[in-house]
Amino acid sequence: MSTAHGSDTRVRRGIGDPPLRQLLPAVLHAPLEARTWRELLYVVLSLPVGLTMFVIAVVMTTLGASLLIVFVGIPLLAAGLAVCRGFGVMERERARVLLGLDVAAPARMWGSTSGPLPWIWAMLRSGVSWRHLLYTLLRFPWAVIVFPVAVAFWTVGLVALTYPLWQWNIPTHAWNGGIQHSGDGAAFHRPDSPAELAATSALGLVLVLLAPWIVRGLLTVDRLLVSGLLGPSWLASRVSELESDRGVVVDTAAADLRRIERDLHDGAQARLVALAMGLGLAKEKLADDPEAAARMIEEAHGEVKIALQELRDLARGIHPAVLTDRGLDAALSAIASRCTVPVTVEVDLDARPVQAIEGIAYFTVSELLQNVSKHARATRASVDVWRTADRLMLQVSDDGRGGAAAGMAGGLTGLAERLDAVDGILVIDSPEGGPTKVTAELPWRG
Repeated sequence: MSTAHGSDTRVRRGIGDPPLRQLLPAVLHAPLEARTWRELLYVVLSLPVGLTMFVIAVVMTTLGASLLIVFVGIPLLAAGLAVCRGFGVMERERARVLLGLDVAAPARMWGSTSGPLPWIWAMLRSGVSWRHLLYTLLRFPWAVIVFPVAVAFWTVGLVALTYPLWQWNIPTHAWNGGIQHSGDGAAFHRPDSPAELAATSALGLVLVLLAPWIVRGLLTVDRLLVSGLLGPSWLASRVSELESDRGVVVDTAAADLRRIERDLHDGAQARLVALAMGLGLAKEKLADDPEAAARMIEEAHGEVKIALQELRDLARGIHPAVLTDRGLDAALSAIASRCTVPVTVEVDLDARPVQAIEGIAYFTVSELLQNVSKHARATRASVDVWRTADRLMLQVSDDGRGGAAAGMAGGLTGLAERLDAVDGILVIDSPEGGPTKVTAELPWRG
């Protein structure tokens, strides 16, 4: 009884109710969000910060360029670029704190920077340095555009929204034309009727509700400037990604070699050694005890069959002959026939991809079906393969218990790394209780 009462109390207090911001449209709670005020602070600071960076960058680079003829300008120009890189550090941090934009630091300068001359040369030939200079030159003009727009929307909106609260404090003659010696005789009108006050406040409310989105739209350009000019270049990011992928490929190849060596040593090799010993004993007994020798030869024949099967499985694990001869459809059907649950295979390809992609697709499905057999507790599964534009799509589904995720048992993390090494993607949709859908996407190379 007390348990039910406690449950009712929890409901009355609103535990489990959605927060207020989820009940209101985004346009209504946007002016109250901390993000909105951080973005406004970013805009306000951008004008003085941009002006300071612009003046320093223009003075140092212009002075350095004008003195290049006497070589004094070379170190001055390099120093100006170094100052711009320092500005970049500050701007990345400002964007991270106020905009929530986390931009990685660009690559370090190439070459030796141990002495003054190598440092100057590395600074001048660094594309990162010149991109930072370009940022300092573009930051101020854009801030001149964004600052008045953002401030005008917020100021006019808040003034108009609160106008009924403070309009009574304006002297009645403040907006009158007074005695005019020239002009058309027009005088300002002071809104003071209830309808005019309501209309003014409504206009202010509209401006206040629009202001966060106007500022957010303008800051899209700021985000592009910071990420495009102050972060790593696309080429540097791609080189880093390829280096990481190369490491994954090398580690995977080494792991495969160790697996093959272990399987040979513990499997077929051990059986062949036992076979040789058994045949040696049978040879010794052949004259004295032909029946015992025959039994030993029969046992050795069985060992030969098992060793051959292990060698076939090992060869299939390296690269199955059916994949080379007949393609993915037949190879995946062969995998499905060895699965512990019924598997439906659908392959819709009008051509064959290159052998490398075909092999990765084969081993991806093989690994996923092994997971189904070992962990899923499923009653049926399906494999679908199709091509979409320049991508090869694989999807393995089962009706098992679900809960699969990268990092858990089954090698999904290693599988994701293998796919990433060739610009592939692994997407896992496996809620608790199932069903599970694992989709792999590979680049198509015909």
